[in-house]
Amino acid sequence: MTERKSEEAEITCDCKLGRIAKKYDLLALDKALVEYWTDDGDEQRSTRELATYVNHRILETALTNANVPRKEGEVENTYRLLTSDDITSGTRIETKKHLQRDGVPVEDVESDFVSHQTVYNHLTKCLDASVETPSDEERLERSAEKLGALQNRTAVVTADTVDQLDRKGILEIGEFNVNVSVTVTCEDCFQEYTIRDLLDQQSCDCKRLGASER
Repeated sequence: MTERKSEEAEITCDCKLGRIAKKYDLLALDKALVEYWTDDGDEQRSTRELATYVNHRILETALTNANVPRKEGEVENTYRLLTSDDITSGTRIETKKHLQRDGVPVEDVESDFVSHQTVYNHLTKCLDASVETPSDEERLERSAEKLGALQNRTAVVTADTVDQLDRKGILEIGEFNVNVSVTVTCEDCFQEYTIRDLLDQQSCDCKRLGASER
């Protein structure tokens, strides 16, 4: 059996991800997804990261099929322009128009993008893959990364909005920076923490105050 036939044989399910893998001829995708998800080292990726990985492959294939020349990193940037929450609607529309002019079926490609839940279902139900339950430390670190990404996104959207208003003369401002800080206040002990400090401490002052009262 040739290597290609062996790789094609891996794509056997009929879930959305399985159908997409066949449609875009994404050979050995299942093997890559399982290896990345179950890796216990630096190569391990979450289902959200794997969904982005799959969607990059879909977009890359669509660009290749349309004979669109591209530079290094262009697939990732184009995907960001199509999907990221910190991209303005005007920029997204222009990106789609540009792709359509190049012969890329943008609407079809976008409908073929997969979610992290689709990846998870494919891994667990179609491929029988599983990972160990993350430790408390891993959960805390992942939560910190997620919240940090949200803060960064808020800062980007705010900066973009202020910049647009400044360029249109609606407001006036010199060089500026945007800082986003999230704090959490416990209504019992009345202590306020940055979210990073709270995650690091893993508790507010209630536990310490309760112990001192005893």
